[in-house]
Amino acid sequence: MMRQFQVNSYLFGGNAPYVEELYERYLDNPGSVPDRWRAYFDQMQLVPAADGKSSTPDVAHAPIVESFALRAKAGTLRPSVAPTDLSVARKQVHVQSIIAAYRFLGSRWADLDPLKRQERPKIPELEPGFYDLNEADMDTEFSAANTYFGQEQMTLRDIVKALRQTYCGTIGPEFMYIADPAQKRWLQQRLESIRSTPNFLQEKKRHILNRLTAAEGLERYLHTKYVGQKRFSLEGGESFIAAMDELIQRAGESGVEEIVIGMAHRGRVNVLVNTLGKTPTELFAEFEGKAAIELPAGDVKYHLGFSSDVSTPGGPVHLSLAFNPSHLEIVNPVVEGSVRARQERRGDHRGEKVLPVLVHGDASFAGQGVVMETLSLAQTRGYGTGGTVHIVINNQIGFTTSDPRDSRSSLYCSDVVKMIEAPVLHVNGDDPEAVVLATGIAMDFRQEFGMDVVLDIVCFRRLGHNEQDTPAVTQPLMYKKIGTHPGVRKLYADKLVTQGTAASDEPEAMTRAYRLALDQGRQTVDPVLTNFKGQYAVDWSPYLNRKWTDSADTAIPVTELKRLAQRITTVPDNFKLHPLVEKVIADRRSMGAGKIPIDWGMAEHLSFASLVASGYPVRITGQDSGRGTFSHRHAVLHDQNREKWDVGTYVPLQNVLDKQAPFTVIDSVLSEEAVLGFEYGFSSAAPNALVIWEAQFGDFVNGAQVVIDQFIASGEVKWGRQSGLVLMLPHGYEGQGPEHSSARLERFLQLSADNNLQVVQPTTAAQIFHLLRRQMIRMFRKPLVIMSPKSLLRHKDAASELVDLARGEFRTVIPDASLSDPQKVRRAILCSGKVYYELKTEREERKADDTALIRVEQLYPFPHKALTAEFKRLPNLTDVVWCQDEPQNMGAWFYVQHHLLEEMSDQHKLGYAGRPASASPAVGYYAKHIEQQKALIDAAFAKLKGLVLHR
Repeated sequence: MMRQFQVNSYLFGGNAPYVEELYERYLDNPGSVPDRWRAYFDQMQLVPAADGKSSTPDVAHAPIVESFALRAKAGTLRPSVAPTDLSVARKQVHVQSIIAAYRFLGSRWADLDPLKRQERPKIPELEPGFYDLNEADMDTEFSAANTYFGQEQMTLRDIVKALRQTYCGTIGPEFMYIADPAQKRWLQQRLESIRSTPNFLQEKKRHILNRLTAAEGLERYLHTKYVGQKRFSLEGGESFIAAMDELIQRAGESGVEEIVIGMAHRGRVNVLVNTLGKTPTELFAEFEGKAAIELPAGDVKYHLGFSSDVSTPGGPVHLSLAFNPSHLEIVNPVVEGSVRARQERRGDHRGEKVLPVLVHGDASFAGQGVVMETLSLAQTRGYGTGGTVHIVINNQIGFTTSDPRDSRSSLYCSDVVKMIEAPVLHVNGDDPEAVVLATGIAMDFRQEFGMDVVLDIVCFRRLGHNEQDTPAVTQPLMYKKIGTHPGVRKLYADKLVTQGTAASDEPEAMTRAYRLALDQGRQTVDPVLTNFKGQYAVDWSPYLNRKWTDSADTAIPVTELKRLAQRITTVPDNFKLHPLVEKVIADRRSMGAGKIPIDWGMAEHLSFASLVASGYPVRITGQDSGRGTFSHRHAVLHDQNREKWDVGTYVPLQNVLDKQAPFTVIDSVLSEEAVLGFEYGFSSAAPNALVIWEAQFGDFVNGAQVVIDQFIASGEVKWGRQSGLVLMLPHGYEGQGPEHSSARLERFLQLSADNNLQVVQPTTAAQIFHLLRRQMIRMFRKPLVIMSPKSLLRHKDAASELVDLARGEFRTVIPDASLSDPQKVRRAILCSGKVYYELKTEREERKADDTALIRVEQLYPFPHKALTAEFKRLPNLTDVVWCQDEPQNMGAWFYVQHHLLEEMSDQHKLGYAGRPASASPAVGYYAKHIEQQKALIDAAFAKLKGLVLHR
């Protein structure tokens, strides 16, 4: 690497003589070199000289070199080092090179695969001969001062032996890519000081055997009791249960009070029983199709979550296993968000009390993009959790893909974590003591540095992807080896008996005792604490069995609104605002005083300010959330005279009261899937917080569709998990093309059932104010999907008077208040969103006083009562038109039809006005957009054509 740098760097290679010549000229006369080189050399003079003083000037090198050359010719220079000394020094350098090579490459020679399917690769850098060190050098002593083997001097033979024990045994560490020297030294010290070799007491070894017995025992019991039922067996990877046990006990000992676990289905049933303490009786009931709680939909047993409290040397630890769909790694950001909410509830800003643990499969860890997106959150301000412990159940196969030429492009399945410089401890699953040792080191590293760390347990999958599969069809060689493998429990039991650690009959006694516990339905984890409730537990019971029609007083007195407005428009002294922002703040002051109408951005601010003043935390994140994609929010103010990049911001909403709830606004990483998953997880653990994810454009939400489908829309009916998450999705057809027009309203409406979502499209500043407050004040927690506006953010007709915030509530339907005589109305145009304002302008131009414009602000749950009342107000109504911006096969049209027909009488006819059906959400040609927009507005007022529906 250094050679490449020297060849390629502009200061080395062929440029070196030129640079040296320039520097010589500079030292002689600074004005003789070009200005950019002079500036560069001027900076070099600030570097301290050899005497440590920056005031000591550098001198020209050429005269000194010439002087030494003359002395050499005169014979006055003599070598001070004997040739033999130089040879020893050269070999010492080579010894340091081989030490470095093992630290970098030793894992490639590690004994990791229980199936031993591949030969050890040829790596010349790990052989002494590569460095011209031969057998004659093996018993020569060299300095080992930069190692942690415990000796200052060691023979080369002992050095190589120690390196191979440390880096090439059943633990294969990878960490030399880490930039922080302290982290590398810590890992070197922990590993080299014990040569990666466990030295456990006999009691500890028997406990490990007990955990292996439990892991294997459960799988074999289920295999015979429930033949052919899917459970996604852990057989072949039983050491994982020993690792989880060590992790939890070690975490509790280090002060962790809560652990949130995310994992897919492989081994999940085993974790539920043998780690979290779910009773076998409960599990067997699920295998038999019985449910303790009847949910509208429910889910399969290997997706279910669970929580319990276990005892550790440091006190009770609360364990939560997150519910997870079949989309394998999608639970990762959900767990991280849940952990962050729990940490904030405790004031645990360093993540010392709440620990995230993510369990991966090797194929999904390498293959799924959400892994990378979640890792990229790890050290950011808004999403960091103080480090995650990742455990890979690496059974060396994904479904039927096991050929390394197909499974991934990287050497290891864990290579993705190198992007965040997380260390990886690869370990052979057939060596449970090594697994437990590596787990402890990983946990200690996380607690010491607050960084992610990976434990890669290399094992195998005894059965197929599920229990109904026949894996030998596609992996005959692998499954021949697996067929002859006795299992890790058997191997370890035999080892302990041979050592004298366990009596000859003890392993079989453990097996019988475990099977008896299963027969009796008793817990297999001891002790699990019953009736224990931690100080920071969240109580969701006040939010259960609520109705969306429950009222909420969202109005605020004008005096309080003015006080809040004054606080959020106050800027610190000597804080220089950008002129554009200065005008925004000045206008907001006028809005707060009631001098001009409230715009969208000010309405948002007043809702947020009122909530944090009342004790509700507010968290809003997204790719442009501080400023707002369309520059309407400006929640974060920037000092234009700032001199450092990391200072000079001010957030007025964090200064509403001396003792207020937190206001957090984060400009997120460029991710939809992981960030939305994170915010869902956060909201599921923080019912009292207004948690908002805002898309830059609503169209981009499709990058997070998995989170919407499998968590947000269905989490409650599958798992009973509630969330009050808010999605703000900028939506509106304004000629910006296919990817900047539609938040795909139709998808959310298609997902709407069982009162699972709230889908709204507010059209005034007062509406967004009351809507956001309603989400917290009403004891009803369902995800809220807001089709938020773009052009309406500054539309004068969408602004509201200050008094509108001091009275009223969010209106699910906004009647036409401009009608002079409802008896005259023959046509009602129903719509949702910004198209209302275009219809309003068109009606004024046509003087169509026989037409009513009705805004449906909440599309789901559908406001039947409000719409019924409006239809009753129009006794002579005959034509009902649904008008929308979106193409006919998108938007609300197909969803809303049956709701409208339900409210219509026999005299009513229902027609459609909107864009024709389209494969693309919007056209890209602006002229065509204008043409379509004009046509749909005209159609709303024209004679009903096309498909006309009757009740």
